[in-house]
Amino acid sequence: QVQLVESGGGLVQAGGSLRLSCATSGRAFSTYVMAWFRQAPGKEREFVTAIRWSSGSTYYADSVKGRFTISRDSAKNTMYLQMNSLKPEDTAVYYCAATHRVHGVGLRREEYNYWGQGTQVTVSS
Repeated sequence: QVQLVESGGGLVQAGGSLRLSCATSGRAFSTYVMAWFRQAPGKEREFVTAIRWSSGSTYYADSVKGRFTISRDSAKNTMYLQMNSLKPEDTAVYYCAATHRVHGVGLRREEYNYWGQGTQVTVSS
């Protein structure tokens, strides 16, 4: 089993920054991909960014490129999402997710086996 626990959400003004954390436990992560998804009210859960744990290779949705940065600290088994230049349309519940995957990353929620409980990010205009 893999346990994921998010933290760091909150309320911020447009143009501000937040950093989310996802603490992991349970299994070795050398062959895992970890990702952030988000879900706004009335919308589907959407891919935000992902990282291959072993190589550190990253992938971003076009809507967050240049503003968000995903990273991981292997010693702490923790993944981070640094969010800068936040916009009201970034308001959503943010979820971290994980899956075992040999190549590439998954862009669909169905491709991930493990999920955190979510953390609310609200960006005011």
